[in-house]
Amino acid sequence: MQDWFLKYELKTVPNVVEVASIGGMVRQYQIVLDPNKLAAYAIPHTKVVEAVQKANQEAGGSVLELGEAEYMVRASGYLQSLDDFRSIPLMTTPGGVSVRLGDVARIQIGPEMRRGIGELDGEGEATGGVIVMRSGKNALETIAAVKAKLASLQSSLPKGVEIVPVYDRSGLIERAVDNLTHKLLEEFLVVAVVCFVFLFHLRSAFVAIISLPLGILAAFIVMHYQGVNANIMSLGGIAIAIGAMVDAAVVMIENAHKHLEHWGHDHPGETLQGEARWRVIGDAAAEVGPALFFSLLIITLSFIPVFTLEAQEGRLFSPLAFTKTYAMAAAGRAVGNLDSGAHGLPDSGSDPR
Repeated sequence: MQDWFLKYELKTVPNVVEVASIGGMVRQYQIVLDPNKLAAYAIPHTKVVEAVQKANQEAGGSVLELGEAEYMVRASGYLQSLDDFRSIPLMTTPGGVSVRLGDVARIQIGPEMRRGIGELDGEGEATGGVIVMRSGKNALETIAAVKAKLASLQSSLPKGVEIVPVYDRSGLIERAVDNLTHKLLEEFLVVAVVCFVFLFHLRSAFVAIISLPLGILAAFIVMHYQGVNANIMSLGGIAIAIGAMVDAAVVMIENAHKHLEHWGHDHPGETLQGEARWRVIGDAAAEVGPALFFSLLIITLSFIPVFTLEAQEGRLFSPLAFTKTYAMAAAGRAVGNLDSGAHGLPDSGSDPR
């Protein structure tokens, strides 16, 4: 059932390239020669092998023209039963008697010699299959299509035969995505609370909060055009970058508030707004901008050894390095724009646009 039914049905599922069988028996036609009978007829072993090979093949013929139509002539000579094997001619005796394979051998159907077995949860031997997905395709979509196909095939199986999923990647992928989502929400909450408690400025908290989804969105856009899949390693790179993505935002926000506070002490009773406010914010960003840039650059350069990996190691770890770099670069760029927007406008008495 695995080799001649399930295997071919599952290969029709989109993005499934192969179904490898595990365990069970491989059916084969077995020819058990009788050495005494071969010696009696003086038939060498090589002659038996040659006769079986010649009896199991197809041959093409010419073309027949009938009714202004051409018909290809082809002779199908494949062996299909035990009697076909038994009827294979080997030789003709001097007395004119034909010696066939069934006269010198026992023909039977049996299992191929095995090099291993398949077992399920220690409950006994079982036959299984490994579904191989086409490289670069969506694993969740393929797994869902395979599950739907297996559900439709269950009714075609004999009574008592059950298909048991042993390993399913979809759970691991969904947990990885959920974990990344939860970490982002936790990061949003922590950054918002820290910024609000220490700076008492709600818009400053939004600078760090908005930079996270913008950085991740930009990383996903670049991944899409580069052909990098959202797998465990690529999502892991984004998860690693979450902490570094808000570092620059927090430093930039805190320095901007320090400059605004110093200006307030130097100009008591005055309101900072318009071009003067933009100038203060620009000076604050210029003060810490180079240091933040080089700090992010150092973190990025630390992943250069990962980019130099080749073969299986490169395919495994390069998505992590790419996504981490993309997310940090996009977040760093977004921090500068959002910080200027959050602090460049006056707190009151102006059009919020």
